[in-house]
Amino acid sequence: MNDACLYSDACLYIVATPIGNLEDITSRAVKILQSVDVIAAEDTRHTARLLNHLGIRKPMLACHEHNERDRSAQIIAKMAVGESVALVSDAGTPLISDPGYFLVASVREAGYRVAPIPGACALIAALSVSGLPSDRFFFEGFLPAKSVARRKRFQALSGFEHTWIVYESSHRIEESLSDMAEVLGVERGIVIARELTKLFETVLAGTVGECLERLQSDANQKKGEFVVLVRGAQPLSALDGIDESAARVMGVLMEELSLKQASHLTARISGGKKKALYDYGLSLKRKESE
Repeated sequence: MNDACLYSDACLYIVATPIGNLEDITSRAVKILQSVDVIAAEDTRHTARLLNHLGIRKPMLACHEHNERDRSAQIIAKMAVGESVALVSDAGTPLISDPGYFLVASVREAGYRVAPIPGACALIAALSVSGLPSDRFFFEGFLPAKSVARRKRFQALSGFEHTWIVYESSHRIEESLSDMAEVLGVERGIVIARELTKLFETVLAGTVGECLERLQSDANQKKGEFVVLVRGAQPLSALDGIDESAARVMGVLMEELSLKQASHLTARISGGKKKALYDYGLSLKRKESE
């Protein structure tokens, strides 16, 4: 680390930009974008539209996942002569499922200041309106493109007891929900936030099965950018109330039937609650996979 850098006025600003509605840009973000010497953007064409809207003219350079290492050296060289730089992504807060980690780590290692300019973030916006527990949560980011890999991730997350969140694209949302139904069951509670802050914003809440059916029946609900929030698994301690005979019946039926069918029949036989039996069946599946 160059000690002289510690006394430089140069700074790398991590600037959050709107995820849809341009009015969500903060006044501080505007001031920073006006004051820096250069703006590093994931896509300069996309950022140019935002800057034109704000009436800002600044030199830009592209900094994305394919050139981030080279750009980091160039940005540090600019900071070495006292220039300040703003990093922006296409939308939202940089580094959140976007490039920037290597740049920030390199700039900090070189001894320069890195300052956050907070603002919009799709996962936080979605969590705030979801109605799901928000005291603890896990962000998975984008899911794998292939079904087999997606299902493995869903299986790994199936027993997590707090809300968890993924990003998904329009051309994979239906397939992802189908995989989710297969691994987590159709009764798991989810929220799908689509096109947040944009004209066609929608927030659907229900079970995996209900939301999948809604998407399949309405092509418009498969368009746009998605944040999917999943209710955490019920703690095993909450399943202690399952009657011993009902648990035995459930175990036998699960050997021949789907989880949904087994819980439905067991509820009819035992008089127990279908949802509780379904969750009990999920707990058995989690134990088997451990």
